Amino acid sequence: MSSTVYESGSSADKNRLPMMSLREVVMFPRSIVPLFVGRESSIKAIEEAIAEYDKKIFLVTQEFPEKEKPAPSDLFRIGTVSKILQMLRLPDGTIKVLFEGLYRASWNPDADGMTFKEDFPLVDIERVDDLHAEENATEALVRSVHEALENFGKVNKKIAPETVLAISTIRSAGKLADSIMPHLKVEFIKKQGILEMVDPLERLEAVYELLLGEIEIVSIEKRVKNRVKGQMEKNQREYYLNEKLKAINKEMGREDDPQAEAHDLEEQLDAKQMDDESRDRVRKEIKKLRQMAPSSAEYTVVRNYVDWVMELPWNSYKKTKLDISRAREILDEDHYGLKKPKERILEYMAVQSLVETIKGPILCFAGPPGVGKTSIAKSIARAMDREFVRLSLGGVRDEAEIRGHRRTYVGALPGKIIQSLRRCEFSNPVICLDEVDKMSTDFRGDPSAALLEVLDPEQNGTFSDHYLDLDYDLSKVFFITTANDLHSIPLPLQDRMEIITLPGYLETEKMHIAKDFLLPKQIKEHGLKEENLAVSDEAMLDIIRTYTKEAGVRSLERELARVCRKTAMQIVESGDRDKNMQVERDNLTSILGVYKFRFGSREEKSLVGVATGLAYTQVGGEMLMVEVVLMPGKGKVVITGKLGDVMQESAQAALSYIRSRSDLFGLKSDFHEKIDVHVHVPEGATPKDGPSAGITLCTAIASAFLNVPVRHDLAMTGEITLRGRVLPIGGLREKLLAAHRGQSKTVLIPIDNKKDLKEVPDEILTDLEIIPVENMDEVLSCALDSLTAEELFRGRNNVTPIALNLIKDEYQSQPH
Repeated sequence: MSSTVYESGSSADKNRLPMMSLREVVMFPRSIVPLFVGRESSIKAIEEAIAEYDKKIFLVTQEFPEKEKPAPSDLFRIGTVSKILQMLRLPDGTIKVLFEGLYRASWNPDADGMTFKEDFPLVDIERVDDLHAEENATEALVRSVHEALENFGKVNKKIAPETVLAISTIRSAGKLADSIMPHLKVEFIKKQGILEMVDPLERLEAVYELLLGEIEIVSIEKRVKNRVKGQMEKNQREYYLNEKLKAINKEMGREDDPQAEAHDLEEQLDAKQMDDESRDRVRKEIKKLRQMAPSSAEYTVVRNYVDWVMELPWNSYKKTKLDISRAREILDEDHYGLKKPKERILEYMAVQSLVETIKGPILCFAGPPGVGKTSIAKSIARAMDREFVRLSLGGVRDEAEIRGHRRTYVGALPGKIIQSLRRCEFSNPVICLDEVDKMSTDFRGDPSAALLEVLDPEQNGTFSDHYLDLDYDLSKVFFITTANDLHSIPLPLQDRMEIITLPGYLETEKMHIAKDFLLPKQIKEHGLKEENLAVSDEAMLDIIRTYTKEAGVRSLERELARVCRKTAMQIVESGDRDKNMQVERDNLTSILGVYKFRFGSREEKSLVGVATGLAYTQVGGEMLMVEVVLMPGKGKVVITGKLGDVMQESAQAALSYIRSRSDLFGLKSDFHEKIDVHVHVPEGATPKDGPSAGITLCTAIASAFLNVPVRHDLAMTGEITLRGRVLPIGGLREKLLAAHRGQSKTVLIPIDNKKDLKEVPDEILTDLEIIPVENMDEVLSCALDSLTAEELFRGRNNVTPIALNLIKDEYQSQPH
């Protein structure tokens, strides 16, 4: 190797140039290559080369391309001194540079031969010249390379013929190798190896080998492309011939002939037990298929319609077993309690066993969540040995979900009723329309109105789906609907159903359900054995009272699942598969945590202005506390506790009743003008409404005015009028359950609700003293502590109304 002296630069920089590293690119002498440069150090090196080194720069390839800032040891020792022909700055901050390779050079990473300037290196280089080669051997190799290059240009269209012609004029082995290398697609490591070869003959031989390899690769790619193209042409040819064969078969009446398909459909139609009108309609549709081309869009529409009609179970009924005793066993096995719904089902089965044909009943199970409405529908299907189909109507807004879409729409389908009949293959299944109260209405129609025909025993014998446009008999279908709130169901729809209320469970019923149904089920689902877990009756009662607050048993099942998970954890950690876990009242909090709910929410002692009412919610009955406070003021009435309009009106009516009876209570006629009344119902985050708290509000207000406590062990419910009459209310059973759960001893109810006591379990009636009342005078006589009616309205000797103290006026009590 020999060194050269540059023509430009000072004497101190004769052998020194800026160096720029390249990623996966190898620069060869006598080649012109455009590169995009983005690294800040590289850009500065290019700018330095243009300004100080006559546009000359030393380009070296990185050994590891992924490194952003390579160390000197990461760069190859042989590179190319290049000249910058053109530089263009791009908007994104990068530059496009056109380099021309001049000659090979080496560099030394020693401390003396390399310095840094503004993050880019300046290195001392030494020119690397080619060795001399034998002319005869070189000439033979050059000819072979020229021939191979010509073949490469023929198979590779990416290299221009002008480039091949220009390279073919080069006779020098070293120059020829350097000119060919930039056009070969090989790894940069191999290119670097070619660059480092100083023997031109050896370098050209290596290039010749790579060139032959590229020719072979390009030839293989060309053969593969030709093969793929031939396969595509073959597939197209086969498609054409298949279509032609179909046309021939159509002419000859063979298998793929649409006429033969239509003939098969007609045979299936004859086997269906359809009415004549429907049969004629389907036969006309099949006739249309004969006249249509299978490739037309209308053919698919008509064929789908015919398939839907043919797959419905026209007049196909499953034979049912009408064994009343077996049905009673199944219903009792699956559900505890629910006496009334079970009786109604058994009555229907008894009538069906006597009468050959009976219209399917329409039942509506209404009740709070978790009481078993949907599960009892499944049990009914099992008891009657019928197919069971469940349709969830929650959130349905489109009428077409019930009646289907007309065939004029793209992608039209029948409604959910017809779709379910197609799945179950019989026309007499049990169909459960779940959450019928959760349907809503929008611009697409009212789905509840579409149900009027479905759930009417007088009309559903000729139910018409928009898609079928045929009358279908639904009279043998046993429809069961479920709902949480009957108020959201339109009255015409309610009129078509027999509503059976499923009330909340008693504590005793929950105990039976938990021990006989829920706990064994959860033990099985959690991979446990019966001997692994034992829950005492006291612990189970505490779970029901203090960890759940519901009318059903869903939360109770979740809490039992938590107990099973704790048991499974102990078994896995101990490794003892036969480990037994005892759940008692003492260790319940360590398993389920602190109590979630307060059991028995009545007051511990009688207080002035505090009365206990009873309310009905979707989760059952609740105890409702009413508090009243009197303050000196200007007659303002404040009502708080997130009360609805009806409940606020009840408070106003109660206050008006007391004002109308002020003479009997020993109050001035204008007492209300100097007193502010604040009525509050706790749990303000929970909305409350309804008229049944009227007598409770009136009792609390009267207690505050008279300064007489209300009995803490007494609860009440009833609507009040301005004249003091007590009107009947709803949900009496649930309210009495809440009073019993809250440990009340006495409950005041409207006298008109006395007939509803037949629906209340005997154990509740035994523990509670039920007092029917007709007017507020009776209510106050019973509710105000240690105060008889005679003392309240006649004696007045032991009563000092608190209102008198607030008014601070002289007042002479006179007997009334």
